[in-house]
Amino acid sequence: MTLLDLLMLSIALYLVGAVGALLWHNQEQRACQFSGILAALGGVAGIAASVPLLLSGEVITHQLASPFSFADCVIRFDPLSGFMVLVISLLVVASAIYSLSYMREYQGKGAWAMGFFMNVFIASMVALVVSDNAFYFIVFFEMMSLASYFLVISEQDESGVKAGLQYFLIAHAGSVLIMIAFFILYRQSGSLNFADFKQADLTQWQASAVFLLAFFGFGAKAGMITLHGWLPQAHPAAPSHASALMSGVMVKIGVFGIVKVSIDFLGADTEWWGYMVLAFGCVSSVLGVMYALAEHDIKRLLAYHTVENVGIILMGVGIGMIGIANNQPVLASLGLLGGLYHLLNHAVFKGLLFLGAGSVIYRVHTKDMEKMGGLAKLMPYTALAFLIGTMAISALPPLNGFVSEWFIYQSLLTMSKEGTFAMSIAGPISVVMLAITGALACMCFVKVFGICFSGAPRSEQATKATEVPLPMVIGTSSLAVLCIVLGVGAPWIAPTISGVATSLINSDAITVTQGAALIPDNPSQAILSTPVIALTLLGLLLVPVLVLAIFKGPKLPQRHSGDPWACGYGYEARMSVSAGGFTQPLRAMFVPLYAIRKRLNPAPLLSLILAKTKAAAAYLEPMFDNKLILPIAQFAMRIGKRVQWLQYGDFRTYCLYMVIALLVLLFIPVELGVN
Repeated sequence: MTLLDLLMLSIALYLVGAVGALLWHNQEQRACQFSGILAALGGVAGIAASVPLLLSGEVITHQLASPFSFADCVIRFDPLSGFMVLVISLLVVASAIYSLSYMREYQGKGAWAMGFFMNVFIASMVALVVSDNAFYFIVFFEMMSLASYFLVISEQDESGVKAGLQYFLIAHAGSVLIMIAFFILYRQSGSLNFADFKQADLTQWQASAVFLLAFFGFGAKAGMITLHGWLPQAHPAAPSHASALMSGVMVKIGVFGIVKVSIDFLGADTEWWGYMVLAFGCVSSVLGVMYALAEHDIKRLLAYHTVENVGIILMGVGIGMIGIANNQPVLASLGLLGGLYHLLNHAVFKGLLFLGAGSVIYRVHTKDMEKMGGLAKLMPYTALAFLIGTMAISALPPLNGFVSEWFIYQSLLTMSKEGTFAMSIAGPISVVMLAITGALACMCFVKVFGICFSGAPRSEQATKATEVPLPMVIGTSSLAVLCIVLGVGAPWIAPTISGVATSLINSDAITVTQGAALIPDNPSQAILSTPVIALTLLGLLLVPVLVLAIFKGPKLPQRHSGDPWACGYGYEARMSVSAGGFTQPLRAMFVPLYAIRKRLNPAPLLSLILAKTKAAAAYLEPMFDNKLILPIAQFAMRIGKRVQWLQYGDFRTYCLYMVIALLVLLFIPVELGVN
């Protein structure tokens, strides 16, 4: 079976799973099981198709029969699309296994429909990233948006419907911008095929217009700052395994689109494009994590961290574009390597965190962190997996988040040291912004893990929590293992992702490893060995274990139980650390930044436009009836009333009318001169 066959099998399995969920809509448990198993198998087929392609670096193109004469159904399976298929498939496998038990919560609430839309959602994402034609790209993009919209409103409550409407408006506003960009490319190339888009003869202003349209159009899907308003609304409303895919994968379709248009189509030959992407990335990363710190809803908090991490990915992409524009292939490759590696890492640890949050909500039935607490002892496997996820997203070594951010740091240092004056200014500023982001992320997840899993239970539901079913544990644990593998195994994984980066800029491969160590092409600049760090940390962990083993016996009877020390006062539950109290000083210090959160959100403006449009439609719709049909009807009624005097109901009167009519008919021929 060829790699293309495996890819098509993957999409086919998703579609069969969707159809099966429809057919068994009267048997929701069977529908959920069937759709989940088929989705997991589809993910395995996707991994089997993408991994060999990434290792070989080959490009596969194939044209399928198209029902439309104006659009060729062309598939292009290259390193970039193969990388995206791998990212999607990894998260799909974990989420599908997780859903086998998780979906019991939704049985009787349309669980079969969620299975249907989930599989359509996944199939459309895979088809989108391998599509090489603008028409089919837009079709699959819309399928993805609509399927995810129905997942957001799946619970049919007021907040879910409102979140779905906001997501629908922003997503389709972005779609319009993307269509305009593709239309300009179509006009200049005479074709809808992406291969012809690359050869389009664009003037500088046309190329810049296409870049801006694509950047903000795909940026709406990516959830970058100013276009992020739908994220903290939609993710909490969707089921947790759907949130994992939306946050971990779907927003990356936006990044994929920015890379595809800016670098693959346009060549990223204009320097200010890269600075713009870098600037939006820096601002998104800092504001995203600051907004997350203020949240008490665990899923809203994770949604804001998606804004943060999309910002970090855009920083890498922006650095790569600056390197391309300045003809510095090493800088371009390092930036894109960091951005793409973080794209993969974020999919894994954010998927883990959303699935872990879903497990907690599954047991305590609330998203409010203030009503959790003490769950580490009651849900040990979930707590351990979630802890690994929090360490990874906080970029702590030797986990995967640390590695990708290290590469972005190295690319920024390279840009500061070897670039132009503008690069030497932008580099240090971006380093500071990334450092602030990392520090605040650590602070945020100390709060999250401490409030949710440590201390005493803060609600009755939290005291009764138990570990979740095995499929849910497997789903979260598999992603936790991947966080470790992608971090410790980075010296063997980074060269493959570097190959994807260099394929985008048609450059020679750069050196990113030296034995079991990572280097930014130049070992004199920096060197990092995650396996050594992992072994060192494991060794250091043995010290407290040995100390505990030696002194546990004598010290154990002296331990105190009961309420904690409260400085001589009687202890009360409200004295314990809360999610709000933990971040109160920061929220007070940065009041202006929190105030602009609402001002930067375009959703209220879009809602106002929609309301005005509905009001205008309600006013215009009856105008045709009121101004044309109704006056004619009223005129006819007036005429009818005027001639009513002719009708008396007397038979003799009607006979008189007939006689008059006959006389008139007799005289008409005479008047016309007829003999």
